[in-house]
Amino acid sequence: MTFGSRVRLAISRNAMGYLFLLPAIVVFALFAWFPIVQTFRLAFVHYQDDNLTMPTHWVGLDNFSHLLTDPTLQPSFGAIWWNTLEFTLLALVFGYIVPITLALLINEVRLGRSFFRVIFYVPVILPTLVGTWVWNKVIFDADPQGFLNNILAWFHIPPQPFITDQTQAMPCVVVFATWAAAGGAMLIYLAALQGIPAHLYEAAEIDGASLWARLWHITLPHIRVVMVIMALLQIIATMQVFAEPYTLTAGGPSGATTTVMVAIYDLAFGGGGNQDWNEAAAFGVLLFLILTFFSILYYVVMRRVARR
Repeated sequence: MTFGSRVRLAISRNAMGYLFLLPAIVVFALFAWFPIVQTFRLAFVHYQDDNLTMPTHWVGLDNFSHLLTDPTLQPSFGAIWWNTLEFTLLALVFGYIVPITLALLINEVRLGRSFFRVIFYVPVILPTLVGTWVWNKVIFDADPQGFLNNILAWFHIPPQPFITDQTQAMPCVVVFATWAAAGGAMLIYLAALQGIPAHLYEAAEIDGASLWARLWHITLPHIRVVMVIMALLQIIATMQVFAEPYTLTAGGPSGATTTVMVAIYDLAFGGGGNQDWNEAAAFGVLLFLILTFFSILYYVVMRRVARR
């Protein structure tokens, strides 16, 4: 049987299934793939006006080269990528350790485990705008009577500016983002921990293994694959961070928390007549290529896990 015959046979056998899938495929193509194709097209052309109505002409890599040296881009192209990298690294340090620690602690609780799961998961379902308003107006309030500054006063530490200071703004954004997202990752780690056979811990206790020894030789090896997968997913997610820095600091102060996604938004929809759809698309393509690398890495890891 030829290849064409096999294809026709497969289509005829699954015609009804393809018919049911057709509406979903059309919607997915219109709202997922079409914007991606349009983004790549915008990155290599130039419109005659900012409303995307006048004819275009091909400019090749000019949008990318102009993006590197654009004097109107505040902060600079390099500073934007550095902000994104800083957020990603800080998020991996804090946002990666906190969920694992919470999962380990809750896993040891025998009474009220469901209560603690709910308590730590609540920030995940809280709307980002509500969370940022509370943290901005209450917790990160630079006033000496603000929540954190009141706590610092107990230790005789002077009031801090927090999100209004260029050096403190990014760590503050990371703390808020960790608070908002740690609960989801915690549940995944907790599910992995509860899948570890109990007899391994019982045997270790009989042999006199300490808590640290059980953690190092039993717990971590059994959740190592989950930890690697979550690390890759976190890198992909944090490099696309937008809501937290935009709603908490609007990319400030002085561009200190302007990440790639915030810069893309400002380029495409920014006020003051500085919109540049083509540069925004070029920025998006660069981010897409970087995230594609980590997505392929994630796919390879998942394939290896599935083969075990």
